Amino acid sequence: MQAAASEDDSDERIVKDSNGNILSDGDAVVLIKDLKVKGSSTTLKQGTKIKSIRIVGGDHEVDCKMDGGSFMLKACYLKKV
Repeated sequence: MQAAASEDDSDERIVKDSNGNILSDGDAVVLIKDLKVKGSSTTLKQGTKIKSIRIVGGDHEVDCKMDGGSFMLKACYLKKV
């Protein structure tokens, strides 16, 4: 029983935006920099508001859906609204 409780605690990641605010699932964020999408000619513009983010594990901490599609972003390029 104790092992299962400690596994749940370790799964909880703390992800912070560029200003040090803690991000959680469902937050709204804004891009602080233009980002080129790898493998595409699309550019995500600075100031674009993204609603309902999802925190995931791995190299890119944030998963989101926008008009251009679904993207995985690093939290260091985001600011919480």
